[in-house]
Amino acid sequence: MALDSAKKSEIAKQFGRGENDTGSPEVQIALLSNRITYLTEHLKTNKKDHSSRLGLLKLVGQRKRLMRYLKRKDYEKYMEVIKTLGIRDR
Repeated sequence: MALDSAKKSEIAKQFGRGENDTGSPEVQIALLSNRITYLTEHLKTNKKDHSSRLGLLKLVGQRKRLMRYLKRKDYEKYMEVIKTLGIRDR
């Protein structure tokens, strides 16, 4: 299930740099984390859904790349995002 626009705008307001900011790495990481959480719960009940598992792995890789970029560019913002979202730092 895709996120509805109200949930997306709420995440964008919380993590974005401005009102309509959806492209910043912080917002993208938060949106991906939300989708990853949903897919993780889905896969707990549907263990044989291999196509969703592949999609989950792709999302995790994409989030990892965005987090690496954010860590390089703005370390303070990176630490704030991982603390807020509860993501582990290597």
